[in-house]
Amino acid sequence: MKGRVLVAGFATRHVVRSAYAAGYEVCAIDHFCDQDLSWYTKEYQTFEELAEFPDLIGDLCARYTFDAIVSTSGAEDMDLGDTFRGTPPDVAARFCTKTSIQEFFEEHAFPVPPLLPEGTYPAFIKPDTGAGGWRNTLAATADDETVWTECWPDTPYIRQQPVEGISCSVSCIADGTSARALSLNRQFNRGGEGERRFGFAGAITPFLPEEREHILTLAEDIAAKSGCVGSLGIDFMLTADGIRSIEINPRFQATLDIVEMTTGTNIFELHCNAARGILPAARPVPNMTAARSIIFADHDCVVQDDLKSLHPDIADIPWPGTEIEEGSAVLSAYGRGVDEGEALDALDKTITRVLRYMSRW
Repeated sequence: MKGRVLVAGFATRHVVRSAYAAGYEVCAIDHFCDQDLSWYTKEYQTFEELAEFPDLIGDLCARYTFDAIVSTSGAEDMDLGDTFRGTPPDVAARFCTKTSIQEFFEEHAFPVPPLLPEGTYPAFIKPDTGAGGWRNTLAATADDETVWTECWPDTPYIRQQPVEGISCSVSCIADGTSARALSLNRQFNRGGEGERRFGFAGAITPFLPEEREHILTLAEDIAAKSGCVGSLGIDFMLTADGIRSIEINPRFQATLDIVEMTTGTNIFELHCNAARGILPAARPVPNMTAARSIIFADHDCVVQDDLKSLHPDIADIPWPGTEIEEGSAVLSAYGRGVDEGEALDALDKTITRVLRYMSRW
């Protein structure tokens, strides 16, 4: 065993598994506490509200000595003590609002969709805080914007010029002043209508457009100037007019699993090394293609089956008896192959197997 670590955040399974694979004993504080989280942890605790974090961390730290504490979504800007490894909370806080991210991109002259003045349409509306694209909307008219503000009263938001193109992201490792890109990933959105239309629904890696080298280099420049430490992600939109910077996520990304599958790297280990000022000597070379899709419930349901036999083609596996609301995530499905077509075919087969079970719930 290399040491003992605590992973704390809203969703931790992907990071916990990476830490376990790297040879660490792992404890976790996690909102979901899915079945496969238990496979990799010595102990895990759940929570409903982030306000519970200090007491939960205090309890675990009173009973265990941790060589490192790392955070995931929801805990990026929390002070987690002297053994914390990752982006300093004050730096992470800058990238926890869309307004601050916009200011950062403009300050450094990175290509970013401009903000629009009030009354200008169409406008892409984003709540100032939050992750995963949830509640983003395209307002074609003033009435559309009014509907959104009535749905989410007293929610600060930004209005950006809409851009059309391919949504993608770069997974990076940074040490506070320098950065190394690990992979370029194409993202999947949920689609449809309503508040979840632009929500994150998965990704495939590697993404191999002609602009790949330019995007990776741009991401490394952004990550280096951000001051972030460890794992972080940069979201882009690849348009007909070039690349546009969209967001900086100062935390482990949801693409961690498929990046590790395709590159053979261990991102948790790279994260810890970066906290000591050590970056990979070169970008890893992908040796396969991997895709992940989040499967969502189309109605309120209760999990009736133990799905662990589908692992490793699925992850974030709910316990039998778990109640899942319509629109909420059920689990993650994976597909692997020598190229994008083969990986997506494998992903479709995995999804079909899962849906056979779900049709009975």
